[in-house]
Amino acid sequence: MTPATPNSDTRRVLTRLATFIFILGAFVTNAADAQHYQARGIVLKVDPAKSSIYVSTDAIPGFMEAMAMSYPVKNPKDLEGLAPGAMIDFTLTVTADTSYIENIKVRAFESLEQDPLTARRLKLLDQIDSAGSATKLLEPGQHIPDFTLTDQSNQPVTLSTFSGKVVVLSFMYTRCALPNYCFRLSNNLSRLQKRFHDQLGRDLILLSITFDPAHDQPPQLADYAKIWKAESAAWHMLTGSTADVQNVCREFGVVAYPDEGLLIHSLHTVIIDRQGNLAANLEGNEFTATQLGDLVETVMKR
Repeated sequence: MTPATPNSDTRRVLTRLATFIFILGAFVTNAADAQHYQARGIVLKVDPAKSSIYVSTDAIPGFMEAMAMSYPVKNPKDLEGLAPGAMIDFTLTVTADTSYIENIKVRAFESLEQDPLTARRLKLLDQIDSAGSATKLLEPGQHIPDFTLTDQSNQPVTLSTFSGKVVVLSFMYTRCALPNYCFRLSNNLSRLQKRFHDQLGRDLILLSITFDPAHDQPPQLADYAKIWKAESAAWHMLTGSTADVQNVCREFGVVAYPDEGLLIHSLHTVIIDRQGNLAANLEGNEFTATQLGDLVETVMKR
């Protein structure tokens, strides 16, 4: 073999250098052309093995409509502590040939109202949070203790009878005057009733539990059910003794305090899987009915 001449060596070095510069230039160009979008959504599934997360994302103006999709996560450590039902803010980075999310932050529930009445109520909510923090709440994956309450038809309803079905449970009281509190959570269940109408009763059960049992008895709950056109065989409005209702509320961190004839309360929507285990406990009211439905669909498909 003829030894390489200095000229050929020089050409080889120059060729490699040119290739390196080209690759570096492409990288810099991609980095410069990367688009960053601030986004938010609700976690449907976490997959640490693939460093990815499945999120029902709010619409990103000028980029995409609201949709549920899986995202690669740039830093796998961002997945630590995340669970289905968490409301998150994150940065979506999109380049010419890839996309990923980073800067994941879990949103804590806060009221967006600013009036003086709400300011006082926020102080009460701080008290509620303090009281709730003293109670050991059920964690995702834990089995839900059985309970029996009475529905709008004055019939006993026992949680364990829904084994093999997914149960969505929220809390309310019929006199709640705030449209973004009990009304919104009940509206979410109404939207689930429409979205999953074919699976209702067979695969999906809806429960609304009042934390005002002194007032909300079966007749009041029956009137409330009519407002939402609740199908009584699959959407049960539940009440019971004060002790029984408080026991159920306590399991999920739901607490309420009287305030000028009304009840100031925390907000929770619970999803129970087919095995009777806690799949998610969503705090607050900032998720949409679509996002809740996406999460419910994920649990039903497990």
